[in-house]
Amino acid sequence: MTVSRPHSQFPWLKSQFARVADPWNHIGTQTKFYGRTLRSVGYVFTHYGVELIRIIAQMGLGAGALIVIGGTVAIVGFLTVTTGALVAVQGYSDFSELGVEALTGFVSAYFNVRLIAPATTAIALSATIGAGATAQLGAMRINEEIDALEVMGIRSIAFLASSRVIAGFLVVIPLYCVGVLMAFWAARFGTTVIYGQSTGVYDHYFKTFLNPTDLMWSFGQCIALSVIIMLVHTYYGYTARGGPAGVGEAVGRAVRTSLIVSAFVLVMLSLAVYGQSGNFNLAG
Repeated sequence: MTVSRPHSQFPWLKSQFARVADPWNHIGTQTKFYGRTLRSVGYVFTHYGVELIRIIAQMGLGAGALIVIGGTVAIVGFLTVTTGALVAVQGYSDFSELGVEALTGFVSAYFNVRLIAPATTAIALSATIGAGATAQLGAMRINEEIDALEVMGIRSIAFLASSRVIAGFLVVIPLYCVGVLMAFWAARFGTTVIYGQSTGVYDHYFKTFLNPTDLMWSFGQCIALSVIIMLVHTYYGYTARGGPAGVGEAVGRAVRTSLIVSAFVLVMLSLAVYGQSGNFNLAG
């Protein structure tokens, strides 16, 4: 005697179960991939060092026509210049209405470090390095190059995913330094040259409120965001399906997911670090 399953008699019940379970299965699959990628980090240094160096050079300086403009470093510098200039415009305009435009240097030292520089660097990483990694891995997947690596005995996750996570971790160090310096320069240039504020006044308030501890926390946030962004992008590239159209869809999904996750992580880290006291004293 055969026993019929509930979903064979009630197809709608099966669809409801699938609708609830599929998102959780997808999250579990991603988590498993992230765990395998992080576990393979040490294997990359011992067996795939040459490939790691090649990926680091490609991420930092770009490939093809992107080398002409300086690659990701130039893009991050340009983005942070625009955000730093926005700090000068908004800060000086708003404070001048209150008669305290001298505090524009405080805005640059406070908000550039704690929020603007990490957020801008994360967006640049996702749109340049992350999207490029997803497209590369997706193209390799649909061309069956990843399967060929497995046949040759190469650990594809370590060779493709872990190496890019390490490279993103290392590349973000100079990127963050360039981004912060360009944001500081743009805010100072806009305030002192465009609006005509005294450089002595600006530098006084800027140096008063610039906390070296905040710079270290901001640097740590950028490192955490870079690892998360590269994990997300390598997953979507590694699991791309559906030909060239599927690769384009994977890039779009990866960029959307990484931006959402990085924004959430940045908010949570900021609340964890600055949530109670904020380490802020208005003086000077």
